[in-house]
Amino acid sequence: MKIEKRWIISFVIISLVCITGMLWPAVTTTDVVLSQFGTIDQIIPADVAWMLTSCCLVLIMTPGLSFFYGGMVGKKNVISTMLQSFVCLGVVTLLWVVVGFSLAFGEPLGIHIGSGFYSFVGDPTSFTFMDYVGVLPHKKIASTVPFMLFALFQMKFAVIAPAIITGSFAERVRFISYLLFICLFTLFIYAPLCHSVWYPTGILGSYFGVKDFAGGTVVHMSAGFAALAGVIVLGKRKNSRHVPTNIPFVLLGTGMLWFGWIGFNAGSSLEANGVAAMAFATTTTASAAAMLTWIFFDRINGRKVSALGACIGAVVGLVSITPAAGFVSVPESMFFGFIAALVSNWVVNAKFLKGIDDTLDVFACHGVGGIMGMILTAIFAHGEDASLLHGGWNVFGHHMMALVLVSIYTFFGAFLLFKITNRIIPMRVSEEAEIMGLDLSQHDETLFPIECSDVFEDDYDTIFVTQKHLEKRTI
Repeated sequence: MKIEKRWIISFVIISLVCITGMLWPAVTTTDVVLSQFGTIDQIIPADVAWMLTSCCLVLIMTPGLSFFYGGMVGKKNVISTMLQSFVCLGVVTLLWVVVGFSLAFGEPLGIHIGSGFYSFVGDPTSFTFMDYVGVLPHKKIASTVPFMLFALFQMKFAVIAPAIITGSFAERVRFISYLLFICLFTLFIYAPLCHSVWYPTGILGSYFGVKDFAGGTVVHMSAGFAALAGVIVLGKRKNSRHVPTNIPFVLLGTGMLWFGWIGFNAGSSLEANGVAAMAFATTTTASAAAMLTWIFFDRINGRKVSALGACIGAVVGLVSITPAAGFVSVPESMFFGFIAALVSNWVVNAKFLKGIDDTLDVFACHGVGGIMGMILTAIFAHGEDASLLHGGWNVFGHHMMALVLVSIYTFFGAFLLFKITNRIIPMRVSEEAEIMGLDLSQHDETLFPIECSDVFEDDYDTIFVTQKHLEKRTI
């Protein structure tokens, strides 16, 4: 079998990265570096234990997402869809270690506005190969846990963001080009947005006053608008209709996501404290309210109550409460889930979105859910002048300005990255590969034994193309 150059180049890159890591010089601490960190006695063991737990909880969300998406697609594309989520654990993890964490939380690069300094991104050389990221707490970012633990916690957020996008262009994307895209997305959209919102001098957080407790803006809006850009660039599938293959997979994935989301939101307090407990409560309550709202709203619109709808509703609730989890009360979180479920349900079933073929309605759920969460946070967040209901008209206005800027940046930025990726390696699989299904055409694997022709959609094109592939494999 002839090996394409793109795979050789990919292997050379991973080889160089790993060999460079082995040869990377030992860390030499300087007074400048040490001045950023506290002392070992400032670490609080309870906070460390909670953050280690939260890291594990957030990690399980990515396999959960793979089951969530994998159960929804057609039977010819289950493995490929699940792998697109799962492989982010490998790609983004190494990218985060080498340069991603530096871009997100490295020494700030930005501009002076008046008497203040506001940054857009971190210096990519600050923590190369996690250099200088040790066991001491960082004075400004995470003052009670080792900085390495904070870096690992943030890594899990970076991993799941591009994985969320995959549901939009499922069943038609070439795997190698997808790997290139998630690298570009992490470096040029996710990391700068993460820095702008969560770094102490980040322009969205410090200048616009954006409140994003756990990633409604950073993770879900960026993934949602990138998903919208992706389906526009890639176009519709040959067959835009499919029957979900495995609803129990979707239920399992939803349970794993809900379970992991506790670490996602409550862990974002960075401490084992009352804020973490409140975030736990608001997260669960919003998801429950959204689940019930979704299924009842479906029913009054003439659609049957479905397990799929219940799962989607629960996830929309989780998305909507994410930016506000530690800023609002439990009763308010019910309204977050309720209103987000109504709006997302309407968008999912809106005719104007059917034409772009967002396979698993990623924009309608994560994009719209993130938008609703950001708006509602600007209305309800507690604290003096913290939101519209607490006297912060100026804060609300800045939130709306930031929402527009983030939407424009993430959509057009992702659109450009898709175009660049498509120019380097065509992203759309061939018509023959799409008919066959990506499991077989991209990975030479199937959910069921290949001999069982009834696992494929009952059309002559599929059977013919599959038979040709089997003949090639035999040869």
